[in-house]
Amino acid sequence: MTNRSPHAGDLDPVTARTRFPRSFPSPLRSHGAAMAIFLSLSGVLAWGYSIVGVSPMRFMEGIGKLGSIALLMLPPDTGDWAKFLTYLYALAETVAIALLGTLAAAIVAFPVALLASRNVLANRVVHFASRRILDCVRGVDELIWALVWINVVGLGPFAGVLAIATANAGIFGKLFSEAIEASGRGPVEGVLSTGGNDGHAVRYGLLPQVVPVLLSQVLYYFESNTRSATIIGIVGAGGIGLHISEQIRMLEYQHVSAIILMILVAVALIDRLSSGLRLAIVGTRAAGRA
Repeated sequence: MTNRSPHAGDLDPVTARTRFPRSFPSPLRSHGAAMAIFLSLSGVLAWGYSIVGVSPMRFMEGIGKLGSIALLMLPPDTGDWAKFLTYLYALAETVAIALLGTLAAAIVAFPVALLASRNVLANRVVHFASRRILDCVRGVDELIWALVWINVVGLGPFAGVLAIATANAGIFGKLFSEAIEASGRGPVEGVLSTGGNDGHAVRYGLLPQVVPVLLSQVLYYFESNTRSATIIGIVGAGGIGLHISEQIRMLEYQHVSAIILMILVAVALIDRLSSGLRLAIVGTRAAGRA
């Protein structure tokens, strides 16, 4: 007869808990850490609410004022055709700011992303410096960059283009470098094995893999930057945002709602266009793989 040591599964629960206490942690001990984390987060949340002055009473009063303003915004009206054409031109200016800023950011970010990618450049110093530069640029919001560029080049859409381009260069640099690092090594090694140099490997082995992904990201951010260009226009960087700010100060809420409606239509059209282009890019990429 073979002797074997008893296991917890061979014993009744009471005996097993007595002989193997470590295998049966107490509910209080197992849930104590989770409870402590929950209470700590609740305390931090309550402290944050007290710091920023969050109050249910103020919120309810604000909801009532919001309803009153919403009624004043109806029906949307620009007043006359001259105003409508002025707003339409400013909206076109906003779209132009977003488009030019996005393209400039992509052009600047791409070579920096190559330097920041481990599978393209093995120099740790260049890689580290490129990553930190992208972090610093990305850490400042478009609105802050708009204020900076307004003081450099003056008021107008040029400052808006520079603000969008600067802020998005850091974002694109990070996204592009991650896409490059996630690319397959096989095509690059295939180019090198046939006698190609590093430039050929990037051109014919790396770019065909990552360009569709990069174009899709650029199109998405063009749509997002249209909204950002509206915001930076409020501080004087050109576009439709300045008109929104002026009409709010003049209490012309019907004009404000008309401008917002124009922006929504423009964003919807840009979203439709960019979605179609992204699907076309994905389809072209899938056909190339086949």
